Amino acid sequence: MSFVKRALMLIGVSVAIFFVITTIIVANLVSNFTEEQAYRLMYSNVRECVLNFENTMSAPSKMVEAMACLFKDGFYRRNSDNEEVFEKMSLAYSEFPGFYGCRTDGSMFAGPNISIPDGYSPSNSSWYTGAVEKEGETFYTGVYINELTDMLVVTISRAIYKDGELDGVIAFDFPMEDLQAFVGGVKTDLLDWSFILSPKGDFFMDDEYTPDDNILSVKNGAYNKIGQKLLEVEDDFVYGKVGKTKYVFRIAPIPITGWYYVLGKSVKDANAFSTATKILLTVAFFILFIIIMAITAFIISRMRSKERAASNHLIDETHKLAFSSKENAITAQDQSAAVKEIVATMEDNTELSEDISKKIKDVSGVATKTSGDVAEGVSYLEQNVRQLKEIAVANQNTIDGIKELGDKIENIWDIVTLINSVADQAKIIAFNAELEASTAGEAGKNFHIVAAEIRRLADGIIKGTKEIKGKITEIQQSSDTLILASESGTEKIRDGVANAKNLEERFTSIKNASEITADSAGDITTIIQQQAVASEQILLTLKQIASGVDKFRGATESVSEASQKLQVIAEELRK
Repeated sequence: MSFVKRALMLIGVSVAIFFVITTIIVANLVSNFTEEQAYRLMYSNVRECVLNFENTMSAPSKMVEAMACLFKDGFYRRNSDNEEVFEKMSLAYSEFPGFYGCRTDGSMFAGPNISIPDGYSPSNSSWYTGAVEKEGETFYTGVYINELTDMLVVTISRAIYKDGELDGVIAFDFPMEDLQAFVGGVKTDLLDWSFILSPKGDFFMDDEYTPDDNILSVKNGAYNKIGQKLLEVEDDFVYGKVGKTKYVFRIAPIPITGWYYVLGKSVKDANAFSTATKILLTVAFFILFIIIMAITAFIISRMRSKERAASNHLIDETHKLAFSSKENAITAQDQSAAVKEIVATMEDNTELSEDISKKIKDVSGVATKTSGDVAEGVSYLEQNVRQLKEIAVANQNTIDGIKELGDKIENIWDIVTLINSVADQAKIIAFNAELEASTAGEAGKNFHIVAAEIRRLADGIIKGTKEIKGKITEIQQSSDTLILASESGTEKIRDGVANAKNLEERFTSIKNASEITADSAGDITTIIQQQAVASEQILLTLKQIASGVDKFRGATESVSEASQKLQVIAEELRK
């Protein structure tokens, strides 16, 4: 097999494997992306249909709410007045069948477009019973043919209360024609499904089934399994089979009515764009692979022609290489001898560097220990200074407290003086009272006794104030003595703090010097170690150079032999 064929086969297999793997990865990524977009579009269509449905139903719902607001206090007393209201409201919305309602006694009211058949009993109708169960909230019936209007409708009804008691029900029929139009308009393929389900599974607005049909039982339960899934999830994607076709359904609730809108598409249609994209990418990669292989074959054939010209030039160069290799062998022998002498000198230098490094390490260790001891001493001094400062502050607080106490004692002096003055006045008043009592004779006897007792009490108060003054004088003398002693102690504490600060500054200076010494010793140790490592590296390099020179000398001899073999190969390439 020729060189070109071997190269093409090798490159072709590698490129083929690369393209197969790339095609699979890219096709799957793009396929997943397009499939996700298809499902997002399906979700968007469902959401739009639900919003349209709610917007369409909101208008008649508000009409019923407006009618209920009119009868918020119950129906009018006269039925003729009620009948007039229903007629006017129905004429205001002439595009619809109109309003109707009834009282609990069976009397009915309706617009001009609605005729009430004989024997009609509203109390048995779903629009009546449902509104009563909702107790004042809006009720939506299922889709059915109302015998009052003879149309396929959804009836919106609401109960009316008077004085807290049920007074009747009002109702409004909404035709299904408009709803069926936009529900059916969502379908884009013949196999698509678009319908509405009641919470019980009844079909609403489907092309094939009527509200009397139920998804769980229609066609002998053919859709029972998929129907159960739809009603269970209520708001999600559901996968299942309808006949032999695989379907993906999107179900979403319609909050205003409590129903569910369902859009179904065959999985094949939903993934059609994704499948087409995958096929298109596969074909594109296959065509690209063929183009690349054709270009590669053309490039290799061009390279082969250039190869022959290069082989002729190679033969000439091999002759020159053999001659140069012999000269290199002689030079390498001389270099080997010189390198060995350098190696011997470097070995001696390395031993000397290791000895210096050991001594510097010892100095560095002592410096580091000294620095640690000094740092510990500085820490103790800082703690001592901090404690002295705390003592000074506490002592100063004590002095301030004693001075404040002295001020308060001065205030007590004023109070005692006032009490003494009041006692003197009471004593004088009591004396005068005694004189007056003595002149009163027997009538003033009791008053004389009281006055004498007041004077005795005033004498006791004056005597007590004298004792208080003595005690206050003693307290003031003690506080003055304590203040002098505390101030003297404060001065000594301040001197101690100043001395401790000076000692701290000196120790800090010693600590900084010892740290600088330790750092310098460490730096010297590092430098010596680096120098030793560098010397060892140089020595190792020189040894490798010496070994390399020896090998180079042997290699040059091998080059001579290889050049001869290369010449033979070049001649073969030229063939």
